[in-house]
Formats: sequence, structure tokens, C-alpha cells
Amino acid sequence: MANPPLTPLEIYRVLEKSNCGRCHLPSCLAFAAAVVAGRSKLADCPLLAEATRERLAGKLKTRADLMPDQAEFIDRLEEKVAGLDLSSIASVIGGVYRDKRLIVGSLGKEFQVDQQGQLYSECHIIPWIKAPLLSYITHGKHQNITGTWVSFRELEGGMEWQNLFTSRCERVLRDLADANPDLLSDIVDLFMGVPTKGFQADIALILHPLPHIPLLICYQAPDEDLESELTIFFDACCGVNLHIKSIFTLSSGLVQMFDRIAKIHS
Repeated sequence: MANPPLTPLEIYRVLEKSNCGRCHLPSCLAFAAAVVAGRSKLADCPLLAEATRERLAGKLKTRADLMPDQAEFIDRLEEKVAGLDLSSIASVIGGVYRDKRLIVGSLGKEFQVDQQGQLYSECHIIPWIKAPLLSYITHGKHQNITGTWVSFRELEGGMEWQNLFTSRCERVLRDLADANPDLLSDIVDLFMGVPTKGFQADIALILHPLPHIPLLICYQAPDEDLESELTIFFDACCGVNLHIKSIFTLSSGLVQMFDRIAKIHS
């Protein structure tokens, strides 16, 4: 009789449980679940001994296709869009309805979504924007911008993703700003950023990756023996309007795009 497939808890037991984030997931338990689902590989954990990986590998094969991948997730979102009345939700989510398409603004650019969930834009369709945008459109709850800024960890589900958000978003963007003093000014010019005051920071600017998903970047430059600091805040409505994983995907995608911009201008 064949051995039953591994469960996430069985994999979790052999991990170091340090939640180091080097697998690009927020916790060891999340990594174990992703391995069982076929979205991650055992080798993605650099702390897992080779002998342990080999022992577990054979039992994973029967579970590789049990959960959908990113493409299937997008397919499900597109199916949800097909069941919506786009004209009625447009004003609710901060978009407009025109020529049988929902128009949603992102960083000063227009993205159009048709009734089949297909995405169109005059600019390049950035891969990391599609899933969060469709998730935003199909999200069951919605709240207007409150004007109250909170940290990532204060959003619903944020604590689980905080370590990864810090390492993949805030620290990376801080290092980019340190190495490229004009980067944040370029972001204002390129992506309709809005400089703002009233915060203890050398630079504070607001971006709108989605209409009702504003984020605030506060950057304090290094000063003598003091290291620089960068914190990303979110309007309190963000935790209502979008799942925390989509907020992380949106944020990390932004930082990756800023990284490419910095390299082009260096």
C-alpha cells in the first residue's frame, strides 16, 4: 500500500521554525503549505538538510497538483469578474465605467477591465498588478479612504506577513533611497506621487497603486551615526478593501519596479 502524501504539519516539524523569510514566504508554516501545494520546493529552504529533502521528496509527488497555481488563481478571479455588474461597482471602488469596460487608475495610469476579466492598458501590463487589481475589483467589502495611516502589521493578517514585508519591501526601498538620493523625487514625477507634510521624515509621499489603496512612504536620510529609516504606511481602509497577501504582492511589485528604475538612471 502506498504511503499517504505528506501534510503541511509533517513538513513543518522538520523545519527550523525560524521564519527567516529566505524562502520568500512569511513563515515556516506558510512554506510547508506551499511545498505540499506544489507552489514551492523543499530546496527553497536553505536551512533544510539535503538528506531530509531527499527523504521527503518521494512523498510529495502525489500532492503536487492538489492546489491551483497563480494562473488558476487569475482564472478564478476572471470568472468572478464575469459575474459582476461592472457599471454598478465602478463608482464604489473609485473607478469609472466606459464603453463596456471598468476603468481603474493605478499610479497615474489607466487600466481597463472587460466583462471577461481581461486587462488592457496603453502601457505595459505589469505582471504583479493583475492579480491585486482583479482581487480589488472582486473583493466583497469596500471602504472609502479614511485618512488614518497605519503600519502594515496593523492591517488584518499583517502580523503574519510583517517579517517578509520588512525584508522585501521596506528595507529594500530604504537601501534604494540611500543609494539613489533622487529616486523618491523621480517616483513623484513618474507615478503621480503626492509629497505631504506633517510627518517626522525628510521625505513623505503618498502613492495610489489602486484608487482606494493609498500608501505613504516616509524616509529619513542617514545623519552622522544614525542609520536611515524608511516606513511604509497604509490607509486603514486598505485592510478592508484588499486581502493582505495582495497588499504584499502590490507593495513588493512596486519596490521591484523602483529598483529597475534606479538601475536605469544610475
